Amino acid sequence: MSTTVGDFIIERLHAWGVRRIYGYPGDGINGVFGALNRAQKAAAKHDKSEQSAHHPTSPIEFVQVRHEEMAAFMAAAHAKFTGELGVCIATSGPGASHLITGLYDARMDHMPVLAIAGQQARASLGGHYQQELDLVSLFKDVAGAFVEQASVPAQVRHLVDRAVRTALAERKVTAIVLPNDLQDLPYEAPGRKHGTVHSGVGYRAPRTLPYPNDLQQAADVLNAGKKIAILVGAGALHATDEVIAIADKLGAGVAKALLGKAALPDDLPYVAGSIGLLGTKPSSDMMAECDTLLMIGSGFPYAEFLPKEGAARGVQIDIKADMLSLRYPMEVNLVGDSVETLRALLPLLEEKTDRAWRKKIEGWTADWWTTLEKRAREPGKDAVNPQRTVWELSKRIPSNAIVTSDSGSVANWYARDLQVQRGMMCSLSGGLASMGAAVPYAIAAKFAYPERPVIALVGDGAMQMNNMAELITVSKYWKSWSDPRWICMVLNNGDLNQVTWEQRAMEGDPKYSASQDIPSVPYHKFAELIGLKGIYVDDDAQMALAWDEALAAKCPVVIEVKADPNIAPLPPHITLAQAKAFASTLMKGDPDQGNVIVETAKQVLGAVLPGHRDK
Repeated sequence: MSTTVGDFIIERLHAWGVRRIYGYPGDGINGVFGALNRAQKAAAKHDKSEQSAHHPTSPIEFVQVRHEEMAAFMAAAHAKFTGELGVCIATSGPGASHLITGLYDARMDHMPVLAIAGQQARASLGGHYQQELDLVSLFKDVAGAFVEQASVPAQVRHLVDRAVRTALAERKVTAIVLPNDLQDLPYEAPGRKHGTVHSGVGYRAPRTLPYPNDLQQAADVLNAGKKIAILVGAGALHATDEVIAIADKLGAGVAKALLGKAALPDDLPYVAGSIGLLGTKPSSDMMAECDTLLMIGSGFPYAEFLPKEGAARGVQIDIKADMLSLRYPMEVNLVGDSVETLRALLPLLEEKTDRAWRKKIEGWTADWWTTLEKRAREPGKDAVNPQRTVWELSKRIPSNAIVTSDSGSVANWYARDLQVQRGMMCSLSGGLASMGAAVPYAIAAKFAYPERPVIALVGDGAMQMNNMAELITVSKYWKSWSDPRWICMVLNNGDLNQVTWEQRAMEGDPKYSASQDIPSVPYHKFAELIGLKGIYVDDDAQMALAWDEALAAKCPVVIEVKADPNIAPLPPHITLAQAKAFASTLMKGDPDQGNVIVETAKQVLGAVLPGHRDK
């Protein structure tokens, strides 16, 4: 049987190291799915004939999702958790357009992802045919690094090679569009003649390191500093030892952007926690008082949480030059891999003998953990305090766990209350901050590391939007995972909570029930309906037992928590403007005003009044 274009594409992806593709089928991409099927059967036949488990052929695994957007989220998460290329596939028309949100998540967090989309037959293009979209134009922004539509069989070799190599080298999204009739044609290698392209497989990341003079300039700035703050992001996830060595030598404190939450463990007393609206008070205080800022692998967007411009000297390290001096005007900008650059920088740094600044940060941080525990132990109003959910998880989470969080108020408790241990992995939709990413992220994490426990933290808004359906994907595949522990905790508060609080604190408007109230759904019963374990919690005292039960379960678990919507996701500092805005919502009449006053007003208003600090 001759090799089709679809067969060649699967073979080429396999040669590039791809071993898993997330997606959903359709007639626009059937030629590639047929090739996937043939490749898997051939691999099984080969392994059986060889009668050897020592040299399996490792075919590409296809993971069927419930929606193409989820496939793209899973491809992005695969790239985040493994460092490999993430691949998603969809049919023409709506299948391709459904990929877009998940692909933007990958693009905004600088993840290498390849999207493969089907298209209608070549002869029909331009004829307003069913499911005919201009897919190259559709993908042009999100996959602008490389997006091409194949026209002839001899073209697909260099399209696959360039798409994969570009995604890996530039850490961007790329896309290939394949007309459906082309996929079934016999594959033809490019001829040796004018107008052909002869490409090859393979990419090795270069060693990216600044010049010695630039490293010395950075060291001079850091050596001159007396109160140094370090901010780490996703680019520092593999530089844990190097960041610790730098921080210890400089007597610095370390704050973490959300995507860098797992870069340093939280049991280090100088790790001040997350930064920003979802961040901690010690990180905010550290940035306000430092005289020198070292930023490593972070595109943290909110400049108001960094030092005031001109108040601190700055050094930044990033693999991408276009991210340098983007958030704060740095004095020295270094393009380099974080591990290599920090190792080269360390011998140039002078040991700080005065540890007063470090001790101050450690004091702030110890006080903050005490504050968080106090907040978490405050009882909810006829429901569970949502802070308690993550606080109790932190006490018992395995050190090799992978945690994903959705956007919304749940991300506040993930950012502040989850105490990361060394060896854990964590992530969420960072730059895009999309709802609906936690469950597909957790599914991709489990496929990448089936031996590790995986926990998704989700709000009821995201659960209803698109995450409930993906529980069916968990039900379909979980028995193939070596460790069955896959846990989804849903905060059921009947409210699009983050936006509700933004309306109150930023706009000065009361909660708008028509837009904010959502139906209560028995998520734990849905889990049971599809063969998973469901746990329901409506009392703070039950939360610890719920986590113990879930972590001991022999199948995936959904923990539904009836959560209090009126526990405010407070920023680390309340401004006078925010306090005034919140006060105005009470004057205008908020539908939850009674509970809001009891649970929150004393914190929001008291935070800007002398003698009323939350402690």
